Amino acid sequence: MSGNASGLLRWEELKFDALLLSWLPNVRYVSGFTGSNGMALLTPDGVTLFTDPRYTIRAAEECRGRAKLVVAKGPLIKAAAQAIHRRHLKRIGFEKAHLTYESWQTLKELLPLGAGLKPAGPLIEERRMIKTAEEVERIRRSVRTNSAAFDAAVKKIKPGMSESQLAAELEYQMRRRGAEKPAFDTIVASGPRTALPHAQPTGQRFRDRELILIDMGATQEGYASDMTRMVFLSEPGPETRKMYEAVLEAQQAGIEAVRDGVRADRVDGAARRILKAHGMAGAFVHSTGHGLGLEIHEPPRLGKKDKTQLRAGMVVTIEPGVYVEGTGGVRIEDTVLVTENGCEILTPTSKELTVL
Repeated sequence: MSGNASGLLRWEELKFDALLLSWLPNVRYVSGFTGSNGMALLTPDGVTLFTDPRYTIRAAEECRGRAKLVVAKGPLIKAAAQAIHRRHLKRIGFEKAHLTYESWQTLKELLPLGAGLKPAGPLIEERRMIKTAEEVERIRRSVRTNSAAFDAAVKKIKPGMSESQLAAELEYQMRRRGAEKPAFDTIVASGPRTALPHAQPTGQRFRDRELILIDMGATQEGYASDMTRMVFLSEPGPETRKMYEAVLEAQQAGIEAVRDGVRADRVDGAARRILKAHGMAGAFVHSTGHGLGLEIHEPPRLGKKDKTQLRAGMVVTIEPGVYVEGTGGVRIEDTVLVTENGCEILTPTSKELTVL
C-alpha cells in the first residue's frame, strides 16, 4: 500500500483516537515493514512502527516516508504504551481477533489514568480487500511465477515419484523463479487421497492410471497466488472424466458470475448449481473461493452465507471441487481479478485435461 495510511480510516466515525495493530499483515500494509516482530499505532496524523533492534536497518529502509520508527529493547507492547502516554491518547482501539490476552492485560495495566481499550473489528482487513494497482501487479507476478513453477515441475512427474518429492520440486521451482516462499503448505495428493481437500504430501508413490491433485501458491514481493490443477497418469476412466468435466463446468460458472456488485454467495451458488445438476452437490464440501493478497486467505469468503458485495479491485479464487471417499477428488482453481464488467482470470495455466 502506498500513500497516507492514516487516511485508511474514517476517524470521525470511530469511537477511538488510535488503533493499535498487532497482526503482521496489517502492520505491513500500513507501514511497509516485513519483519517478524512488529506493532503499529495508527492515528489520524500518521503511523508509528514498533520493532526490536534486529530490524533497525531493515525497518528504517522499508518504512521511510510511511511510518515513524521506534526501536524497542523490551516488549513492543510496553513501547506502544509509552507512546500512548506521551501523546495523551485516551481511547485506544485494538484488534480483538489478534491481540493476545496477555498483551491486552499488559497494555491495560500500563495505560495512563483515564485511558481505555476498545475492541475493533477487521478495519484494516476490510480496506485490504480492494487492491491498489501496485498490489494487483505484485499478485500478477506471483501468479506467473506459480504457473511457471508448475509447468517446470509437471515435466518431471512419472510413476514411482512420491507426493513429497513432487511438492519439494514445485517449491524449488517457485524459488528459482523469484518466490520468497510457498504461500501455504503445498498440497500434492494421488489416487484415493485426492478426496482429501487439504491432503498433506506423503511418501506415497504415483502409480499408472491414477489422479494427482496439485494445489500450490507462491509468495512473491509479499503477495500470494493460488492454483489447483489435476494431472492424470495415463488415460483416465469415464467416471474420472465425468467428475473432471463437471468440476470444470462449475468453475466456469463461478467465474462467469464474478463481477462488480455481485454478492459472494451468488458466485458460490452458481458453481454449486452446476454440481447439483450433475448429482455431485453433496461431494462439494467447502466454499467456492476466498480473497487473497498479503495473506493466502483473506476476506471475502465466497461461501453460501457470505453477503459481501464484490468490488472491482478485489482478487479472489474460484475453486469448486468434488470429493468421493475411496475413489478420489477433483478441484480446479484460478486466481481472478474482479472488474467492473466481470473478471480477469490471472492464472495462465491451461485447464485442459492434463494426461501424462
